[in-house]
Amino acid sequence: MAALRFWLVSALVLSAQSSAADSSCCDPASPFRPGEAYPETLAGCDTLRRWADAAPRTDNRITLGIKGRLTGIHTDGVMAYLLMCEPADVQVMCVTYSANDLSRGDVVVFGGGYSRLDDHHVVLDPCLASRE
Repeated sequence: MAALRFWLVSALVLSAQSSAADSSCCDPASPFRPGEAYPETLAGCDTLRRWADAAPRTDNRITLGIKGRLTGIHTDGVMAYLLMCEPADVQVMCVTYSANDLSRGDVVVFGGGYSRLDDHHVVLDPCLASRE
């Protein structure tokens, strides 16, 4: 019984620490959420640079949500690489399993694990993409 109590208390402490870390992760008005949670506010190509410059600094997974027009679709037979926003700004690549009959020019929403490669490139991996 003491061992069970130890594991339950440990689990509660760890989940409380995780929740505290998650709540400090992301501004509720931002397009970022901790873990795999989906944000209510979506970035756009016109606001992405500002949001990306202010992205939470964490080693934990954060999710970015963004809405815009598809600018490119590439596949390698296994994965699909969907592009949004122009390369002169901050371009977003959504790494997913299928293009789901999306076409260049479609207005779509991406949501996925955020990683900023450099000043002009963001990768969402894994990522979900759907028509708006």
